[in-house]
Amino acid sequence: MSKNGWILVLFLLGGIVIGGLLGNLAQNVPYLDWLSFGYSFGMEQPFVLNLQILKLQLGVSVHINVASILGVIIAMLIYRKV
Repeated sequence: MSKNGWILVLFLLGGIVIGGLLGNLAQNVPYLDWLSFGYSFGMEQPFVLNLQILKLQLGVSVHINVASILGVIIAMLIYRKV
């Protein structure tokens, strides 16, 4: 039985989102605040293309914390079991 790659992507995105959410919720909990430790990277200012009729703003920013990394690892383990 072969596994579908889209299911893996779905599991990984779910792990990132749930892990990031849990990391943000654990930010003010004294013994779980290490889960919110992370780093943001991306574009400081978005790229702006002004064509007078149409204005496009493109920007990418990623925030990774410990909980989202743990969420990805758990998602990969669940995918291997399925």
